[in-house]
Amino acid sequence: MSRFLTQRLGFTFLAIVAILVVLPIILVVGAIVIQGLPAINVEFLTTAPRDGMRAGGIWPAIVGTFWLTVGTAIFSVPFGVAIAIYLSEYARDNNFTRMIRLAIINLSGIPSVVYGLFGLGLFVLALRFGSSILAGALTLSIMTLPVIISTSEEALHSVPQSFRTVSVSLGGTKWQTIYKIVLPQALPGILTGVILGLERAAGETAPILFTAAAFFLPELPGSIFDKTMALPYHLFVISTQVPNMPIKIQFGTALVLLVFVLTMNLLAAVIRSYYRRKRQW
Repeated sequence: MSRFLTQRLGFTFLAIVAILVVLPIILVVGAIVIQGLPAINVEFLTTAPRDGMRAGGIWPAIVGTFWLTVGTAIFSVPFGVAIAIYLSEYARDNNFTRMIRLAIINLSGIPSVVYGLFGLGLFVLALRFGSSILAGALTLSIMTLPVIISTSEEALHSVPQSFRTVSVSLGGTKWQTIYKIVLPQALPGILTGVILGLERAAGETAPILFTAAAFFLPELPGSIFDKTMALPYHLFVISTQVPNMPIKIQFGTALVLLVFVLTMNLLAAVIRSYYRRKRQW
């Protein structure tokens, strides 16, 4: 068998595998769009549920998901990037840093329901935040930290060492080198990790089930110490707990959550593209 035939067979096999992976995703998204689109209108997006959540809209759930995601970003992004900078730029390769990296890897594999129980015990009960946006955001932040730390550290490692050497040789301090040279060059990769973490937080149900989510709230939360509705939990409720729920409302809620996540992806792609054009390597 010639090497050209082998190469062609290899490319064909990879193309088939790629189609088999992508096709189910396309079918799922297509089904959500087709069955959920009839439910999308101004009332559905701007009003609260009514009639046992069989009518009305999902506005409180949209707002709750937004605030939980923002709260997660506020708590997780600074800490995650700071830890990545320490591990990449300051920490020595010793048993302590190896233990930290091993802990981060293990944390990324913990089921989300365990994070929910941890948040319930620490934030809701021990710290007495109650079931609230604050408790939910803190729990989701802990869950997303491993993703942000790992991807941010890899992005920092990808910046050529010569950039650091030149900066220091020109009189720049360690922090000036990191802040003005390394971080801007690593920003596209860091943004990828941040968005991956926040997307997971936006779509999780178990952590907010124990710490923040309410079955039904017709009004918007007034502070970070209030409960809130959220799209993932609301979708779970109307799909499993409410009898005779119109199927279009279920798929409409799923479609809104999907658009919410895809919008975050789109914004991240635009920002990454902008900073990649400015990157000097």
